[in-house]
This record gives sequence, structure tokens and C-alpha cells, in this order.
Amino acid sequence: MSKFNLRAALVVTAVAFAAPLGAGFAYAEMTKMVGGAPMYPSKNIVQNAVHSKDHTTLVAAVKAAGLVPTLEGAGPFTVLAPTNAAFSKLPAGTVQTLLKPENKGMLTGILTYHVISGRMSAADLAKKIEEGGGHYSVNTVAGGALSFSKMGNGISVTDAKGGTAMVTIPDVNQSNGVIHVINAVLLPG
Repeated sequence: MSKFNLRAALVVTAVAFAAPLGAGFAYAEMTKMVGGAPMYPSKNIVQNAVHSKDHTTLVAAVKAAGLVPTLEGAGPFTVLAPTNAAFSKLPAGTVQTLLKPENKGMLTGILTYHVISGRMSAADLAKKIEEGGGHYSVNTVAGGALSFSKMGNGISVTDAKGGTAMVTIPDVNQSNGVIHVINAVLLPG
């Protein structure tokens, strides 16, 4: 084999090995870790959420409310996802009461209050907040409004009762929308 052919073979081999590695790194950069699990942009909201150790209460609530088919649907949805720690801030016994079949309507109302129709990135929210003079109000799928504002370097969300949550992990992209992890449960009016 001539030196030219050997070099060509080495270049082709190097490119063949580098391309998949580069693609893997690019894909990994788009994937965020939530609750110790990678959240893949190619999977839907439910397919990703079930793997987060920080969202087992939310997943149980979504199942109890019968919202799995909706959140597996085409969307797009913007979901404000409270962590287990957020649910633990509620008064003792609240989660257990909400998960009872007879409270499905109330649970559904609370969960859909955490969902906005359409895909809204953190940059989209920041732009709307700026355009609104420091606040942005949007109706949820449940019908009630949430108010977003800047707080330090982050985004806060205020519910109808005046409770506030902070976005702790923004822009967890999904095939059917985006999740923003929050540190409190939002309550409709």
C-alpha cells in the first residue's frame, strides 16, 4: 500500500470513528439530567418523567388523574413540574387525600394548572416578562392564570393564591413540549 493510500485509509477510519462520537456528544449536550435520569428530547413528557427520582409524586398524581394519555399526546405543552420536595411542603395528608379516586376532579384541576398550551422556553418567558414590564400572565390548561416574573437570575411563578415557585431546572425539552422543574406546587384560585 502506498503512503497516499495508507493516509487516505487512516483519514477515512478517523472520520468514521469521530462522527458517531461527535454525534453522541452533541446529543448528550441537548439532554438534561433531572432526578438522576437523562431526559431525552426525543421522548415525550411521560416517557421522561417516569425516570426522574425527583418526580415520583407527580407521576403518581398524573396516573391517578388519568392524564397520562394527554401528556403523551402531540401537544405541545409547557409543564411546570413540582418535585417530590415541593409536594412535601403541602400540609400533611394533602397528597394522600388528592390521590383518592373520589378527589380525581380536584387533582386534575391542580395538575392541569401546571400546564400551559404551547411550548414556552425560559427565553420565551423572559422575553414576555420584559415586554410586560416585569410580569407575564398566562392562562393554564385548567383555565386559571399564572404570573411569571424575574427573580435574581431565575424565573418565579406566582399562582392564584399568591404562592410562589422558582424554576430550578429550565428548558428540559421533550418531543411534545418542554418541562420547567419548579420547587413548589401551584394552586388554582
